[in-house]
Amino acid sequence: MNYLQYYPVDVVNGEGVRCTLFVSGCIHQCRGCYNQKSWSPSAGVPFDQAMEDHIIMDLKDTRIPRQGISLSGGDPFLPTNVPTLLKLVKRIKTECPDKDIWAWTGYKIDELSGIQLELLEYIDVLIDGKFVQELADPSLLWRGSSNQVIHHLKKTRK
Repeated sequence: MNYLQYYPVDVVNGEGVRCTLFVSGCIHQCRGCYNQKSWSPSAGVPFDQAMEDHIIMDLKDTRIPRQGISLSGGDPFLPTNVPTLLKLVKRIKTECPDKDIWAWTGYKIDELSGIQLELLEYIDVLIDGKFVQELADPSLLWRGSSNQVIHHLKKTRK
């Protein structure tokens, strides 16, 4: 899996102060997407063990308390991204159990299957649905268009 960007401190992509990882690869290719450079799975750089360790270190850093991590993209639920992210989220839940995990996907929650559902088990908040330019609304919190749904899957930790 490749990723385009990692922000160790982010206050825009989810609740509280967070780490945010923008992965590469998206089959949805929504018209009006703000992150078209993320569509290609080969965009960016390979996600490796050093990057995984860096994220865990950031989540454990008490100098900047973080509520959790946000997974965006591209699409974290793209089947080729899921194995790498599944390893990451399992590690986060083991080593940083007080941190929540948010994820954005163009898939609807009822379209997920197989290993995607396994990844979903570790997600606290999921924002699902393709971005629809005709339904775009800049006043929406954490969503780009009104068809997208925020699913609170687990009680988020404060």
